[in-house]
Amino acid sequence: MNLIKLLDTMCPDTKSAEDKDRFYTRRDAFRQFSDYGKKIALAAVPLSIFSSLPHVAKADTASLIGVLNYALTLEHLEYRYYQLGLDSSVIESADRVIFQKIRDHELAHVRFLQEVIGNVLGGTPVAEPEFDFTAGGNFMPFSDYPTFLALSQAFEDTGVRAYKGQAANVQESDVVLTAALSIHSVEARHASQVRRLRTKKGQDTVKGWITNNSIGTLPAAAAGIYAGEENLTQGGVNVSNLTGINAAGVSEAWDEPLNMEQVLGIASLFLAPSN
Repeated sequence: MNLIKLLDTMCPDTKSAEDKDRFYTRRDAFRQFSDYGKKIALAAVPLSIFSSLPHVAKADTASLIGVLNYALTLEHLEYRYYQLGLDSSVIESADRVIFQKIRDHELAHVRFLQEVIGNVLGGTPVAEPEFDFTAGGNFMPFSDYPTFLALSQAFEDTGVRAYKGQAANVQESDVVLTAALSIHSVEARHASQVRRLRTKKGQDTVKGWITNNSIGTLPAAAAGIYAGEENLTQGGVNVSNLTGINAAGVSEAWDEPLNMEQVLGIASLFLAPSN
């Protein structure tokens, strides 16, 4: 049984109709091109799967550990953000179940990456840094719900592009690549849900996915999160010219990768200054 099938058996689809309505995907955008089939989206990753994972070649471990510790830092950020949000009174009562679920997913990702780094690759998982989610007093996400949602969208959209940006760096290990892309799919569902929630509450008019490089109603500082998403060329071909589909429609069908430097530049805004 391969890893995808193994994870599928451990994470059955138990979402209610309401949950399914909340978790939007890009299916509508992709339908303009062809039927890409059912996407795999994992709600959590049980640690018991590691007895079934092969060890990767030692020659690849240093670079793999570096990439996964980078991913782990992002997962620490997301988990801590949602945990602090739930510990505060900022989240509206009707929405708490949404962010409890997202928090649980992020914690599962943290534990998953720690296990891969420590028990599969034999490395040392990076410790959780100290975060300052006010970015030096510029945001108040735990006392203002629209701000909490806006930063949530920014973090999730960054995470989706960050994982895609590292896929090529872990492709030599089937185990690590499968794990990274599995987490990527969950992050995409989180991003879609939060974007839709903000629009439903009248805070924005965004879809469940990114259109061109639009930041919607997010502050100008968020521009780096969406820069490059207006790209229309895939595989060396301008898809808009090829299909006649407009630029907005083409841009919605793909997320563009962010490299490590770009992502760390975004995340560094929320790292507490060292003493």
